[in-house]
Amino acid sequence: MICIYYRYMIVEKFKYTIWAADSDRAAEFYIKTFGATVSNKNPHITELQIDSGYIAIHGGGEGKQTWTGITFQVADVVAGAAEIVANGGKCEREPQPEDGEPAHLAMCEDTDGNQIMLSRARS
Repeated sequence: MICIYYRYMIVEKFKYTIWAADSDRAAEFYIKTFGATVSNKNPHITELQIDSGYIAIHGGGEGKQTWTGITFQVADVVAGAAEIVANGGKCEREPQPEDGEPAHLAMCEDTDGNQIMLSRARS
């Protein structure tokens, strides 16, 4: 029998970093929209915790439309999209029902053009 042992680094925290022209405005969007809490802040980065995940907002971005790959799973995509818009974000089109089920996907943007997705668990 051959046993292979891997040595790997210990990860202390996993986070996704996005850029913002106005990091305070972007942080406020995530706080108001998703109930984020500030876990760390310095002159360059604001780190937010949302559920068990982290987003780091780095200042100095250009504020242009940028795909992030971030997805937030929510119970109601239509209500979630409305909340994004109410807090200064954008959703280019209303989420649509699909195959007789309620909408399960919304493509949106935060206040700095970072594209985010809302999804709901499918039945």
